[in-house]
Amino acid sequence: MRTELVSEPGDPDRPNEDFASVGLPASGQGGSLVVLDGVTPPRSDYGCLHSVAWFSTRLGGALTELSVSRRDLTLPEILSRAIRRVADAHADTCDLSHPRTPQATVVLARWSAAEVEYLILSDSALLVESPTGDVTALLDDRLSRLPRTSLATDAVADATVRNKEDGFFTAAADPSVVSRAVTGTLPRTSVRALTALTDGATRWVEKFHEGDWAALFTLVRKEGTQALVNRVRALETADAQERVHLRRSKTHDDATAVFVEL
Repeated sequence: MRTELVSEPGDPDRPNEDFASVGLPASGQGGSLVVLDGVTPPRSDYGCLHSVAWFSTRLGGALTELSVSRRDLTLPEILSRAIRRVADAHADTCDLSHPRTPQATVVLARWSAAEVEYLILSDSALLVESPTGDVTALLDDRLSRLPRTSLATDAVADATVRNKEDGFFTAAADPSVVSRAVTGTLPRTSVRALTALTDGATRWVEKFHEGDWAALFTLVRKEGTQALVNRVRALETADAQERVHLRRSKTHDDATAVFVEL
């Protein structure tokens, strides 16, 4: 089994709000991967004493532990328990009803000798490579389908589409959000490798249009996860002035990529 993991902050002077892990049970049977992209809060008050990095670390740690230790639970059940565990850790000190209470996108995958389970919530991505080399992108594309006007400002997004019906959903403090996740199960024999990415890494495809998902997967397989992030950073730097592709986006975003060859 081959694994690679890279996670780089968009700004070296700010904490990386992404989280990534690969879990292998002591039994040696199967494993799991977790990738979270913490949602950067507004500069104003967001009702919590804790940072988004704190939240991502707590949620990611809970997901890693539960996904390898509780094979009897489904991935939605695992995410629900993890969200509740983190919420309980700061419910007495923080306003968890605030629309920008710490939250994150989620990619969670788990495999056994028989199957590969997956769960995606919001705009991180899971790529699946078949034994023949075909690549399938498993995505929660609700955010990309929203009209740009609904995302014009943080205030508009928070009031109209963030964790709301007909909007998009992230893992925050409400465990019921698991019903909104994209989930499924694949036969283990149909999966050769997985790549999980936060949107800081998917920029190579989605923002800079350097290739499709299959091309990205080939890049990671041949050159590694660090090579992908390096290329994204070079593209961001080259576009920093004209902003043809970046437009109003931050120049550099936290970027995380995990590759697992089963």
